[in-house]
Amino acid sequence: VQLQASGGGLVQAGGSLRLSCAASRLTFSSNVMGWFRQAPGKEREFVALISWIGGSTLYADSVKGRFTISRDNADNTVYLQMNSLKPEDTAVYYCAAGPFSSSPLRESAYDYWGKGTQVTVSS
Repeated sequence: VQLQASGGGLVQAGGSLRLSCAASRLTFSSNVMGWFRQAPGKEREFVALISWIGGSTLYADSVKGRFTISRDNADNTVYLQMNSLKPEDTAVYYCAAGPFSSSPLRESAYDYWGKGTQVTVSS
């Protein structure tokens, strides 16, 4: 499985960005796609996830109502639409793939990771 994240950039507070994660060589062990982020000096944290089949989603409380995760099964691409961005959303964002798990919010639930894309929100 190969994952390629893109779409990061610099945006003012209140603005929007859309991240993309193109996945290739998906396997049966890659049923769930997740977005995580890591801010400077902080641990990587869960942001959102979506299942390829059924499209079930889950969000961190900090982004609920502002971020939307979606997927395009035909293109094997997952998106993260980020609206009403805040300076505290500044981080490197990573996409990840893994099987269904009882702990989908944990990094350990994901087997494959893409290189991160930087999101910077200015105040």
